[in-house]
Amino acid sequence: MKEVEVNRCQIQEWYPKFKSVSIKTHIHELPESFVEYLLVDSELLLPTSVTNDDALPNRVFNPYDEEDFQVSEGSEDESEIPLPPPSFPELELKVKKSIEILGGAIFPKLNWSAPKDASWISPCGSLRCTSLSDIALLLKSSDSLVHDLCHAYDSCTDKTLSRPQNFFLALRKWYPTLRPEMEFRCFVRQNCLVGICQREVTTYYPLLPEKKEILETLIQSFFDENVKMKFESENYTFDVYVTKNERVVVLDFNPWAEFTLPLLFTWEELEQTSCGVEAGFGVEFRIVEGQCSVRPGLKTAVPYDYLDTSEGSGWDQFLKNAEQELQKQMKTPEAGA
Repeated sequence: MKEVEVNRCQIQEWYPKFKSVSIKTHIHELPESFVEYLLVDSELLLPTSVTNDDALPNRVFNPYDEEDFQVSEGSEDESEIPLPPPSFPELELKVKKSIEILGGAIFPKLNWSAPKDASWISPCGSLRCTSLSDIALLLKSSDSLVHDLCHAYDSCTDKTLSRPQNFFLALRKWYPTLRPEMEFRCFVRQNCLVGICQREVTTYYPLLPEKKEILETLIQSFFDENVKMKFESENYTFDVYVTKNERVVVLDFNPWAEFTLPLLFTWEELEQTSCGVEAGFGVEFRIVEGQCSVRPGLKTAVPYDYLDTSEGSGWDQFLKNAEQELQKQMKTPEAGA
């Protein structure tokens, strides 16, 4: 895999060409100060909003907590004084305007990846965002975005870059009625569609086996008419969504590489596929055929530590911390007022 193949899969590269067959998206170049904010490995500190849009609107300043951070003059712990939260007013205003144009809610994505593994931390439990603060909460909490920020070119045979020159924030229109069972990953080898796979493989959807043939025809036709030979790489994957009125839209492109999830396939299988129906080989379409075929290990909407709820696990600790914080707030004078 070459660097150019990875670069083609950046949303700011492919979206302008496939805009008419994708979902509405606004793309903003990120200032380097915001990239540095994402890269800092520290406690979660959300930006100060210049428009009073806070991802955690119920936060209340508690003067009693401030005493914990006061440092007497000449103290050796002056370096521990907390830094003020960052602020990105220009970016925030641009994002606010785009969100309004896109209907009031979006889901975010960097050059390649969306913070799907961080949806657990959102107040609504999804990637739905209505402000820059919402977006920052997801981006800062995501482990998968480390790939975009630091490791995008690690698998390239001609690697010369450690990161892209510029990072972009894509704001994609939020559709609350999207059904996860209608999203599919398509695998293209030597410019031929060789595999289609259900994207959400952690659940069995009884409707899919009934519509399998229709879906395969729709996706194959979409590929032939809108994607084939228009996306410049020979080998790649792309994700699509099939609407209720059987319209197919493209959601994403990804490199033909091991860091792209093969889902119900394996990369070894895909590398051995032969190209073209004319050669006697059709598209392999795989779905979860029953409850026994689900793949819970591929669920990416929550960090692995939080899948374990036993004592001492991340989830157990989170609940204990939440309970302590609740008790603390109830003891403050404001709580009793």
